[in-house]
Amino acid sequence: MLELRNPEAPASPAEAPAWTRKDLLDTDTLSNAEIQLILETAEGMREVRNRPVAKVATLRGVTVITLFYEQSTRTRASFEVAAKALGADVVNLTASGSSVEKGETLIDTIRTLEAIGADLVVMRHGKSGAPYLAARNTAAGIINGGDGTHAHPTQALLDLFTMRRHAGDLAGKRVVIVGDVLHSRVARSNLWTLLASGADVTLCGPATLVPRTLASQVSELGRCTVTTNLDDAISGADIVMALRMQKERQEKGLIPSLREYIAGYQVNARRLAKARPGALVMHPGPMNEGIEIAPDVAHGVASVIEEQVANGVAVRMAILYLMATARRP
Repeated sequence: MLELRNPEAPASPAEAPAWTRKDLLDTDTLSNAEIQLILETAEGMREVRNRPVAKVATLRGVTVITLFYEQSTRTRASFEVAAKALGADVVNLTASGSSVEKGETLIDTIRTLEAIGADLVVMRHGKSGAPYLAARNTAAGIINGGDGTHAHPTQALLDLFTMRRHAGDLAGKRVVIVGDVLHSRVARSNLWTLLASGADVTLCGPATLVPRTLASQVSELGRCTVTTNLDDAISGADIVMALRMQKERQEKGLIPSLREYIAGYQVNARRLAKARPGALVMHPGPMNEGIEIAPDVAHGVASVIEEQVANGVAVRMAILYLMATARRP
């Protein structure tokens, strides 16, 4: 476990983290060693957060800019708290009210942020692949805070961190992800980290909300199955993660009605009883209580949903720390 014994001082060569990536864009290219490094560093950051004064000056002089083209509460606030807890300078930007409304391109925006001194840019964008374009056009480190329906790596890493704190080694553990898998960047990024950790993953949802191409890829992915039957999927599960049902999907005819979705795919007490004793209930948020998850389950003893949010700060502190210190000469 990484210890920040003297966070005021720069790390010595022997203590320097073995992190070499300029950007964090998704989890599919992370090695097991890199994932483990993030989680171990996050444990150290969690200890920092539990101190009476939960701030250090490790990243003093580092400028972190959050650039969000979509609305966000958890991710944006979590990164801001994480950066400030490490002593970084933080600037928050949204597309609304910026030069984007005047027609400025993404590349121009990113280059402008680099020119004013951005070291790390946390970026959320509605278009899949936008952070990749940004990363190719700046020397600043880009952290993907969610892009379209493609990826949300920091959410997947905080989910994995939370799972391991409760379930330990995930090898052989059964994890069910249920809901709108088709449009979920969270599901995709979680899939890679879970398979890398040796978990058996079941993706469940209506046939219209599970990617058609995924079934043919399952054999290549390994320990992953796809089903439309939640009762079967949840039987014997160690971890159950519900995904947010985006209500606009009903308007597009992808589900017959919310009532039918609730009847077939809501994570409720009756279904959870089929899971293994002590099974965890998770949700990346924001929740539609009463739709994809029953209120009594969302706030029940099996739920670690609030802990996911809290752990997000520690994990994002770890990511900022590793990426910023790797940039130092």
